[in-house]
Amino acid sequence: MDFGRLRERVQARGLLVRGGFHPKPDDGVPQLADGRATGTVIMLGGAGGSFWSAFRTSPEAASTMNPLDTWTRRVVQELADELGGTALFPFGGPPYLPFQRWAKRAEPVHESPLGLLIHPIYGLWHAYRAALAFAEVIPLPDVERTASPCDDCADRPCLSSCPVGAFTERGYDVPRCIAYIGQSAGARCIDFACLARRACPAGREYAYEPEQARFHMSAFLRAHT
Repeated sequence: MDFGRLRERVQARGLLVRGGFHPKPDDGVPQLADGRATGTVIMLGGAGGSFWSAFRTSPEAASTMNPLDTWTRRVVQELADELGGTALFPFGGPPYLPFQRWAKRAEPVHESPLGLLIHPIYGLWHAYRAALAFAEVIPLPDVERTASPCDDCADRPCLSSCPVGAFTERGYDVPRCIAYIGQSAGARCIDFACLARRACPAGREYAYEPEQARFHMSAFLRAHT
């Protein structure tokens, strides 16, 4: 299979190819349904608002039950059927597949102080929605490994911008965050996305627009209340 053609087919469905890798035994990649080993994993997702227009005009967007996951399942399963691959998802568990580990194999991403993976171009404004597994060992472009944008960020404004100090060097205090964004005082976090995330200088041009920010933050709040 040609990687360029695969990328075009994915982009036509509103998603982006977020790199790929040839699995090693310790990558936690499952066998294919027919028992064969996986030769290639292609990561799928988005950056900024790249998949937002495709999703928001879909039938699934009107649903009240996990609309983005439902849309992702349909679109990626259709791609898997067309391309002869197996669809894999980071949701639907437990158990959950190690998508963050896979992302580090596929692209030059690093863990940020917020716990999110940071990309040298997209900053914190990107996501991995699914993966396609193939038995074939598909030739892949070389991954240019770069340093984390956090390495040169002395001030680390992400750790000081949360109104309730939910992010520290010790980790992320989810209950404190949920308690705040569930009140009227937390409306800015809902309407414009996490303020700590917005404080990061990397990839600011990819920051979510308010409609997309409200969707993701409202879903996050519902999932924890």
